[in-house]
Amino acid sequence: MKLFDQCGAIHLHSKYSFDGRTSIREIMKAAEKCKLDFVMLTDHSNMDAKKEEGWHGNALLIVGQEISPRFNHYIAFGCNEAIEAGESEDLPPQQYIDKVNRQGGFGFIAHPDHEGTRLFHVKQYPWKDWSVSGFQGMGIWDFMTDWQSKLSSYPRSLLAYLCPALVLTGPRQKTLQRWDAMSSDRLVVGIGELDNHDTLYRLLGFNIRAFPFERAFKTIRTHVLTDSLMNKEKRDVDIVLKAIRQGHIYIAMEYFSRAEGFNFTAAGANYVATMGDEIPFEGKLKLSVRLPERGQMRLLKDGSVIEKKEGTKCESVIASPGVYRCEVYQKRWGKLRPWIFSNPIHVR
Repeated sequence: MKLFDQCGAIHLHSKYSFDGRTSIREIMKAAEKCKLDFVMLTDHSNMDAKKEEGWHGNALLIVGQEISPRFNHYIAFGCNEAIEAGESEDLPPQQYIDKVNRQGGFGFIAHPDHEGTRLFHVKQYPWKDWSVSGFQGMGIWDFMTDWQSKLSSYPRSLLAYLCPALVLTGPRQKTLQRWDAMSSDRLVVGIGELDNHDTLYRLLGFNIRAFPFERAFKTIRTHVLTDSLMNKEKRDVDIVLKAIRQGHIYIAMEYFSRAEGFNFTAAGANYVATMGDEIPFEGKLKLSVRLPERGQMRLLKDGSVIEKKEGTKCESVIASPGVYRCEVYQKRWGKLRPWIFSNPIHVR
């Protein structure tokens, strides 16, 4: 079956959030300029932007919410009503996960290993309760978590602000290890997050925006492989949400190179599986990776690297069941930098 690659941004905040300031019009204008197909808005504990959901030029706005008590933030989509939670509250996360599911929605553990930054007095907002169930997936690479962790001094912070892509180091290993462990039992969909607010800071008499959406949209993106082509209709929201629930997703940092054209499949005698799929093990299967540009491809089984290859193509025959995914790195500015992270294919 032919799949269509839709590129978008997940987890961001508008003027409808208490800590946001940017209008939907300005956000979607930036999305169009950056050639995004969709934007998934997650304002804090409200869905006031729902009236603006839909197509804005060539970019589709999908409105969700971020349920954000002191810890255990959760981003949810497909809901009918907002679920309120103040930062001073310490709600059991299973409570609001269940509320989302009862509405027919689904959600993701947000920025699970966020640590903030002492230098600029940004508090930690990690996920702490790993006893929960019923969530669709988790953020595996968050722009703000990655970027803020590099603000260790004022000179380094200035570099990080001017050239954010040069300081991003990719998903944290403990995040990936937890994701791989959970994926051994079921599909746990991994997404990329921005968590961008376009925050305004006053520094040395100047107003500094960190970050305008036009800059943030050039970093971490989530690609969704849909089974239908979007035609600027109301049903396009459901098309994207369906593909996300299926895990037909890869995450890419696209400041240096576009990732569209990336493909990761497992082929048997009578079927071809893509990211998020589960297939039976029947003899030998062939894993295939295709890149739009040269990179270092790493194939992983159950969280461990089983093969590395440089180039634009990689094929590997596997002889046992497991959970298989792919990571890709590119040499840029003298360093090997993280580029693409696929969702897994489950071979049972």
